[in-house]
Amino acid sequence: MISRRLLLSAALPTLMALSAMPASAETLKVVASFTVLADVVKQVGGDHVDVKSLVGPNGDPHEFEPSPTDAKNLNAAKVTFVSGEGLEGWMDRLITASGYKGKPVVASEGVNTRTMEEDGQTVTDPHVWNSPVNVKVWVSNIEKALSEADPADAAAFKTNAQAYTSKLDELDAYAKSKFEKIPEDHRKVLTSHDAFGYFGREYHVGFLAPLGVSTESEASAADVAKLIEQIKAEHVKTYFFENSNDPRLVKQIAKATGAEPGGELYVESLSGAKGPASTYEKMFRYNVNQITAAMAKSS
Repeated sequence: MISRRLLLSAALPTLMALSAMPASAETLKVVASFTVLADVVKQVGGDHVDVKSLVGPNGDPHEFEPSPTDAKNLNAAKVTFVSGEGLEGWMDRLITASGYKGKPVVASEGVNTRTMEEDGQTVTDPHVWNSPVNVKVWVSNIEKALSEADPADAAAFKTNAQAYTSKLDELDAYAKSKFEKIPEDHRKVLTSHDAFGYFGREYHVGFLAPLGVSTESEASAADVAKLIEQIKAEHVKTYFFENSNDPRLVKQIAKATGAEPGGELYVESLSGAKGPASTYEKMFRYNVNQITAAMAKSS
């Protein structure tokens, strides 16, 4: 009996010290609408978040069809992120089907968006992530949302956000240094759909495409004929297809114009883990390298 009391009295200070320590925060269950956004959330959240992407690698966020598993993951999420600006037209239906009670965080809120004409209407271009300058806005919004959901780890989120913002500045500088070597009148390429507007605005690159902001749209025969004439008139010499959508139309147009293939670009989704664009940082560098190499070759 005496020995038990001695052991208990010896252990009490340790037990009291442990009870006084703050409880470690649980890993946040987070859902992001597509892989590019999921990766940036993971960069900010680090080990404190478990991030699931609704649209998988090489998937098209425009034409995505949610599954029962997606509804289950969304329902279990503490925080949900969308890019916004009309990209995730399916999200409201998924929220209703899943019973999710939260309100998605719009990562693109505060981005200096660009508008364009499509089918006689002015629409906002949702592909904001193709400029790392815009992704810095994402990072700020993500840090704020994660810190509100998990105040105990706010300091870690802030540190991660600052480190990743520095990486984004490096990516921006890298792209500028690569494109500075290409004459502006040679900075024109053909792609599958109009998803590189922010990239083009930032680095003075002209992108021509048969489809508009969404891959769900269809190009008319007249639109395709007009684009072929434009490509010939402007001497566009290179075309790219995209990892997340059908390349047949852009290949057809390239054949009619004599444009040479420049390879594959990662526009709206990351590659698989073993691919060349498994993170946003790798994706952006890969795209810059592919485009500038093709331009340098054609010029």
